[in-house]
Amino acid sequence: MYAIIVTGGKQYKVSEGDEIKVEKLDVEPGKEVTFDNVIAVNDDKALKVAGDVSGAKVSGTVVEQGRAKKVVVYKYKRKTGYHKKNGHRQPFTLVKINKITIRELNVADMRVLPTAAKILYVLPYRFLR
Repeated sequence: MYAIIVTGGKQYKVSEGDEIKVEKLDVEPGKEVTFDNVIAVNDDKALKVAGDVSGAKVSGTVVEQGRAKKVVVYKYKRKTGYHKKNGHRQPFTLVKINKITIRELNVADMRVLPTAAKILYVLPYRFLR
């Protein structure tokens, strides 16, 4: 089973037991974190998207907070003597994925879904490619 989640403006494909580096989250190491923005879930039978995963959640534990390797930013303009050297280290959070949960939809849930999700729910798969 795997899920595709969105955090920090990026999409990640995760499975249970995976460790992923995401953009810095304001959570201490050892604490639980939940990702509610799930785009798709594959439960080994079929790929579920849109309205099918409206209640899906991915939970994990923060392993560590860190900073990536230094990236050197070097600016140079010829013939003018202009040199500028900067460094940058991007902060990240290492998260271990514990559990992927899917909530099954029934007819009563269809009334509270947004219109876009209802439309995607009834469209055949060929329109979602």
